[in-house]
Amino acid sequence: MRLSRPVTAAAMLAAAAIALAGCATPAADNADEATAASSGDAFPVTIEHAFGETVIESQPERVATVSWSNQEVPLALGVVPVGMAEVTWGDDDGDGVLPWVEDKLAELDAETPVLFDEADGIDFEAVADTQPDVILAAYSGLTQEDYDTLSKIAPVVAYPEVAWGTSYEDMIRLNSAALGLSEEGDALIEELHGEVDTALAAHPELADSAVLFSYIDPSDFSQIGFYTNLDTRPGFLASLGLPEPTVVAEESDGEAFYTTVSAEQADRFADVDVFVTYGDADGSIVAQLQADPLLSQIPAIAEGRIAILEESTPLAASANPSPLSISWGIDEYFALLAGALG
Repeated sequence: MRLSRPVTAAAMLAAAAIALAGCATPAADNADEATAASSGDAFPVTIEHAFGETVIESQPERVATVSWSNQEVPLALGVVPVGMAEVTWGDDDGDGVLPWVEDKLAELDAETPVLFDEADGIDFEAVADTQPDVILAAYSGLTQEDYDTLSKIAPVVAYPEVAWGTSYEDMIRLNSAALGLSEEGDALIEELHGEVDTALAAHPELADSAVLFSYIDPSDFSQIGFYTNLDTRPGFLASLGLPEPTVVAEESDGEAFYTTVSAEQADRFADVDVFVTYGDADGSIVAQLQADPLLSQIPAIAEGRIAILEESTPLAASANPSPLSISWGIDEYFALLAGALG
C-alpha cells in the first residue's frame, strides 16, 4: 500500500532536496516545546507535532526513517537505521544513497540499511518489514493518512507544523529527542553552526546579497517558479542574515514552499542579487534565460548573476542543508553563490 506525496514534480525538487536551514518558521517554537518535554531524555518521551503527540515508551533500538534526510540524524549520532528512504535526486552512483551518507556508513563500519522505494509514496509494507521501534519523519510531507498508517507500525515523529517546512536544526531536535539523545543533538547543531559560520565568513560579499532560489521549466518561460521562505533552502540563507527578495516576502503565505508568478511580472525581481536555478552543466540555461524578452528584464539574469546547480547532482541536493550534507558541501555551495556575483 502506497500513497503519493501531495506535491508537484517540480516542487519535489524542494522536498527531495527534493528538498536545508535554520529558517524562522512557526515550526521552531513547537520543536523547542517537544525537546523541552523530553528534558533529561528520561523515557517515556512525548514528541509534539502537526498530528498531535507521539509517546515513545523506551529508548528505540530499531530506528526506521522515511522521507528526505531524516536518516542523517541518527547516523550523525552514531545510530544506524534499520531502514531509510532510497534517494534518486542527487545520487551520483545509482546506489540510492547520497555520498555524505555513504561516508558516514563507512565511518561507522556499517552496511547500507534497507532502502525504501518512495517513488510512488511511502512503502508501508517495506517499513513494517524492518520491525522498527520508532519511525523518524520530522522533515517530511506526511499526510494524516500516511501518519495514521505508519503509527500502526511504530511511534512516528512527524513534522512540527507545516509539511516540508522543518529546518535542519528542528529536524535534529525532534529526531534526537525521540532517540533519547537530545544533548547530543544540541551539540551537533552547535557544531554545524560553527561550520556554516566559518564557510560564510570566507565569502563576505554574500552577507548583503538577496538570493532567489528558483526552478524554471526550460520548456515554459511564461512562469517564474521559486521557493518561498517556508522552504528550507531560502530559509537557511535567511537564518544566516541574508536579505530576502521582495517577491519572496510578498508571495510567502506560510502554507506553500513553492509558488509561481507570471513572467509578465519580471519587474518584481529587480532586487534579486543572485538568481539560483537548476540546469545542465554546460550552462545553456543562462543563454536561454537571457534570450527571453521578459525574463531578460530581470537585472540578475541580464547581468549573468546566475548560479547554476547541475540537476540531480550531490551539490544540488546539498543546497537543501541537512545534518551530514553541510560538512560535505557547504564550502562549495557558498563559493558557487559568491561566484555568481562576479
